[in-house]
Amino acid sequence: MNNPEVTDSEVEKLYKKLNIEAEESDYHLNPDREFSKILIRSILINQKRYGYGACPCRLASGKKEEDRDIVCPCDYRDKDVSQFGMCFCALYVSGEVLQGRKEVASIPERRPTKEERRKMRMENPEFTGLKSSSKMPVWRCTVCGYLCARDEPPDNCPICKAKKDRFERFM
Repeated sequence: MNNPEVTDSEVEKLYKKLNIEAEESDYHLNPDREFSKILIRSILINQKRYGYGACPCRLASGKKEEDRDIVCPCDYRDKDVSQFGMCFCALYVSGEVLQGRKEVASIPERRPTKEERRKMRMENPEFTGLKSSSKMPVWRCTVCGYLCARDEPPDNCPICKAKKDRFERFM
């Protein structure tokens, strides 16, 4: 399959947009600007090819419903950055990695296999990719009230930037 044409201008525009969004949410793009731009070019290629910006490090099916969990930023980014300091494809990194206080290593794949995803969709038509259940804890930022459902609270609140210790279990 031919790669759709992506211009340097398109890459730079998306790089700037993602960088602003990442910084506002207390994430950071990989400090290797050229590496980040290679990943962003791949996201744009996927956008033109499939109509959605699938993660460049995973094989997209071409069916948005099947790939909803890997549309960048993917459903696995927060856990990967929190646990390993960067996401699976290394586009997003933590502040610790950015400042050189944390070494990065390989990251295990969190995405369920194609067969597991198919089974989960059959059991739950609302399934988006993450292995979850109604027992997923909800965390509340005690500063601004932001709510998120995940295994652990985020390292920093994406709204007010409060640290992880300012979150309480809500549900």
